Amino acid sequence: MLSLILILIAAAFFTGVIIRVKSMASGRKGPGILQPLFDVFRLFKKGVVYSETTSFVFQIAPTIYFASVVMAMLVVPFGQSKGILSFDGDFIFFAYILALGKFLSIISAMDTGSSFEGMGASREALYSMFAEPAFFILMGSLALLTGHTNFQEMFSALHIGSYISYALAILGTFVLMMIAMVENSRMPIDDPKTHLELTMVHEVMILDNSGFDLGLILTAGYLKFAIYGALVVNLFIGVFPLQYSIPMFFVIQFVLASGVGFIESFMARFRMSHNAQFIFVLTSVSLLIFFGALLILGKFV
Repeated sequence: MLSLILILIAAAFFTGVIIRVKSMASGRKGPGILQPLFDVFRLFKKGVVYSETTSFVFQIAPTIYFASVVMAMLVVPFGQSKGILSFDGDFIFFAYILALGKFLSIISAMDTGSSFEGMGASREALYSMFAEPAFFILMGSLALLTGHTNFQEMFSALHIGSYISYALAILGTFVLMMIAMVENSRMPIDDPKTHLELTMVHEVMILDNSGFDLGLILTAGYLKFAIYGALVVNLFIGVFPLQYSIPMFFVIQFVLASGVGFIESFMARFRMSHNAQFIFVLTSVSLLIFFGALLILGKFV
C-alpha cells in the first residue's frame, strides 16, 4: 500500500517537473508543476466522441490500457514493504500486464481504419518488442544475483556491499529509464510535441481519442513514468528505514524527471531508422549487467 501511495504522489508531479525543466531551459517560466494534472481533470469532465468507423474495441481500449498500468503498479514494492500483489515471478506479470494494455491500444488505433494511426501502431509494437529483451535480461540478472524471483525480495537482497553491485544498479537505472522513455514515446525515441506524419509514434495512435478516454490514456502515461521511477528507487534504497527511504524516493523521482526534461531540452530526437539501433543498445547494457552478476557470483569463466 505504501508503494501505491508514493507512486500516485510522484505521478502527480513527474510530468509537471519535465515540462517545467523544459520551459526553464528555453528561457520561459512555464506552467505550474501540477498543470498536467489539471489538464487531465478537465478532460475527465468532457464527453467522448467516437468515429462511426470504430467498433467496441476502440471504446474499451483506453479503460483496459489504464487498468493494466494500475495492475502493474500493484506489484511494485517499496524497500522492505511488498507491493499489494507479491509473488514469485511477479516481474513477468508486470511486463505482460503492461504488454496487454499496449496491445489493446495498438489494435484500437488499427480499429479506426486510418493508415496514419496504423503506421504509429506498427512503430509502437516494433519498439516495444525491441525493448522487451532488455527488461527481461535485467530482471533475470537480478534474479540470478539475489536468488529470488519477485520484485521485493530481489531489491531487498540486492545490496551486498560491493562496488560492482552499485555499478550494476547505475546501469540498471539507465536501462529502466530508457525503457520508460520508449514506453512513453519520449525523446530521444519520439517527440511528443511533434505533429509530423513521418516522425510520430505514440501521439498518432491516440489522435482519435477524446474527453474521458484521452484523460485515461494521459494518466496512464504519467503513472508509467512514476512506476519505472519507483523501480529505480528500489535499486538503491535497499534496507534503509522509512525516515530515510521516503525522502530518497521523492528526491530520486525528482532527479529522474529533471533528467528527462534536460534530455528533451538539449538532445535531438533520433532519426526513425536509428531508433531500433538505440533500443538494441539497452539489451547490450543489460547483458553487461548479466556478466557483472556472473562476476560477482564467481561464475564468469
